[in-house]
Amino acid sequence: MANIKSAKKRVVIAERNRVRNVAKRSEMRTAVKKVINLCKAGDKEAAKAAFARAEVLLDRAATKGLIHINKAARHKSNLSKKIKALG
Repeated sequence: MANIKSAKKRVVIAERNRVRNVAKRSEMRTAVKKVINLCKAGDKEAAKAAFARAEVLLDRAATKGLIHINKAARHKSNLSKKIKALG
């Protein structure tokens, strides 16, 4: 454990950020999986609604630095292709 006060504070902050990042990443992945499962089920309207939510979460994660911008774009592109293929 750190001895310096500022180092102790950084340990606390790093843990707080880690917990938040894990939660946000999990929420994002769940939203993406929901769209994929709805596409497999063939429910286009529900998939579109779920995609709108997933798109917001992906963009927010990319903006906050949780994932790379290109990764968010790739996920959105792939999900969009899956939804369009249902038509």
